[in-house]
Amino acid sequence: MSEAIEQMLDRARHLAATGESEQARGLYLDILRRDPVHFAALNELAILAYEGGHRSAARTLYELAVRSQPQNPFARVNLGNLLYEAGEADAAHTHFEAELALDGAWAEAHQGLARILADKGESEAADAHWRKSFRGQATTTRRYRGAPPGIPLLLLVSARGGNIPMLPFLDERVFAVTALYAEYYDPALPLPPHALLFNSIGDADLCGDALAKAQAIAARSNAPIVNPPERVQATGRADNARRLGTLKDVIAPQIRNFARRAPPDDLVFPLLLRAPGFHTGQHFMRVEQAKDLPSAIAALPGEELLAIEWRDTRGADGLFRKYRVMLIGSELYPLHLAISTDWKVHYFTTDMQHQPAWREEEQRFLDDMPGVLGPRVLAALERIAQDLGLDYAGVDFALAPDGALLLFEANATMVLAPPDPDPLWDYRRPAIARARDAAQRILLEKAR
Repeated sequence: MSEAIEQMLDRARHLAATGESEQARGLYLDILRRDPVHFAALNELAILAYEGGHRSAARTLYELAVRSQPQNPFARVNLGNLLYEAGEADAAHTHFEAELALDGAWAEAHQGLARILADKGESEAADAHWRKSFRGQATTTRRYRGAPPGIPLLLLVSARGGNIPMLPFLDERVFAVTALYAEYYDPALPLPPHALLFNSIGDADLCGDALAKAQAIAARSNAPIVNPPERVQATGRADNARRLGTLKDVIAPQIRNFARRAPPDDLVFPLLLRAPGFHTGQHFMRVEQAKDLPSAIAALPGEELLAIEWRDTRGADGLFRKYRVMLIGSELYPLHLAISTDWKVHYFTTDMQHQPAWREEEQRFLDDMPGVLGPRVLAALERIAQDLGLDYAGVDFALAPDGALLLFEANATMVLAPPDPDPLWDYRRPAIARARDAAQRILLEKAR
């Protein structure tokens, strides 16, 4: 490496570490103009692209870095993680396996394989990889890029998934984050130093064991806590339907848990069938008649399933709508309105991009939530927030024909995902920014 490139690399790293991402990006690009296969510049520029939400650019850079140095573990594992998040588990598996063939002790590769195996239901094999990935207490640390000291934050997570996506509002220039995998917590070892405990385990249906361990961890800590695990434990879909459905102006379709080997014989059709612990419409289907139930059950993973009462939530125009409101602290924040011609409404699979009228309707909701929902639904949302008792949660719902709130789900796993960089979505950015700022405030207030 030439002395000039070495100096540029040191400067770029300093800028990246102190949060000056744009200036760092420019220096990394200057290095690559001089040396297009410079591994460190490719890998570190990819990290900046990923952190900035530019996943496609990050992928291209990681792939170039892997081709540049196939035996270097950093870019290969980073690429594997990105591919896994993109739903390309087989490609991710290839990179993790290749890395372990070079270094069988590489922790991040073991963790990547553990996630893939867990998704396939191979829990014993996944557990073996998780255990190989940890040395001592089951923790990982996130890069801190602010001026020292940062606020030390202990983040409780589940190895099985079901965690609150934290990156949108855990500012790495403010918080020095240590993540602890609750299932592998060793009570004989001390907890990492922390000024704030954040339980990010959000899926009560998937993470029962992790939440029980998280309660034991919280009992050992004197720090303030965000989202106490015992409150999250009460937010499973069936539990929520039974409890929240008793609140004034809240309609909650009935939900029944049942073992796949013994489905109830008194189910009413059509109904919705889903595997607990999955989101974004995954493993979720409508079953029209009793004769269709065996094949539907066979298509879903897991030993326990959820039968959900079917409610036709179409409006007078024949469209399905799903509102999402975040409950952060004691305030309500509109996050999005998804509109679809299909009953399974998920924002990223709707046709919002090609429907200007739908986007205009969403903008009215984001700009004037009280005017769109009305006092009755706002009061119902406040009752739900009070019942949940969480610092951070969200509610997905529709508006019933009589003006009540028709509940889909209410839990802590709601995502504050930034919209695509396309200017088409500029109208959504202020609402998401307000919710992110509120989440950041909650953390700072608790820590102080």
